[in-house]
Amino acid sequence: MAAVIKPWQVIGSELVFEHRWYRLRRDRVRLPSGEELDDYFVSERPDAVLIFCLTADEQVVMVRQYKHGAADVFVELPGGVIDPGETDPVAAARRELLEETGYAADALEHVLDVSDNPTKDTNLLHFFIARNARRVAAQHLDATENIEVLTVPLAELEQWVLGGRVRVAGSVALCLLALRRLSR
Repeated sequence: MAAVIKPWQVIGSELVFEHRWYRLRRDRVRLPSGEELDDYFVSERPDAVLIFCLTADEQVVMVRQYKHGAADVFVELPGGVIDPGETDPVAAARRELLEETGYAADALEHVLDVSDNPTKDTNLLHFFIARNARRVAAQHLDATENIEVLTVPLAELEQWVLGGRVRVAGSVALCLLALRRLSR
């Protein structure tokens, strides 16, 4: 018999920090056991998109960039946050792909929506596959972005992921999901 999992009850909540890209909330909660916690912090972050971009000649478009939180350079799939006022993840994915890489595709295929860090974060990652992508423009980067565009042969991508050359959780997950979907 499976255990009954009950949600926590929010007794009170206060906004501790607010910025365009990040909000931090402090919740007071009652656990199913009756115990109360008065300092459970939740990050209210915008949803994000991630794109597995494949060219007609079976090259996977990747990006290489510095990530300040981890203080390191990472190879990952292109993507980014859904801007305030944007409501369509597909449109946000098209915009991010074009801005970061200069690539576009006629159609985007939705793969899955996943929780990034459900313990502390509210946002979802929307995963997409772009097939038959082609370079149509130069990159259009934000002031904080310095992005190198790489192409990886589809036949080598699994080894890149399993060998640790791709080390960002969302990119690892989407690469493996896309490889499985493409092998059908």
